[in-house]
Amino acid sequence: MEHDILKRSLKFWIAISKYYLSLKDKKYFEVASQIFKSWTSIWANIREAQWGQSRKDFVNKMSISLKEAYETLYRLEILSEWFDENVTVIKDECEQLVKILTAIVKNTKENDKFYT
Repeated sequence: MEHDILKRSLKFWIAISKYYLSLKDKKYFEVASQIFKSWTSIWANIREAQWGQSRKDFVNKMSISLKEAYETLYRLEILSEWFDENVTVIKDECEQLVKILTAIVKNTKENDKFYT
C-alpha cells in the first residue's frame, strides 16, 4: 500500500502543479500561493515517511501529509465556491488521498504496540 500512495501522490502532485500554473495565469496569485504550500507538502512528507527513523516518525510524517491533504481540500473548496473553478477531478483525487492516508495512519497505529 505504501508504494501505491507514493505513486498516487506523485500523480496528484503533477496534476495539481499544472492546475497551479493555470491559477497563476488567471492572476489568482494569493490562492495559488496558498494551495502551492499545502499540496507540495503532501508528497514530500509521504516520501520522507518512507525513510522514517521509527514507526512513530513514519506515523508523524504521514499525519502531516494527511493534515496538508485536508488543507488542500479546503483550498479547493474555496476555489470552487468563491472563484467558480471546476475542481471536481482534483478534489475527488484529494479526497481519495485523505482516505488512504487516514487508513495508513490508523492501521499503523493499531498494528504497532507502541500506540496501544
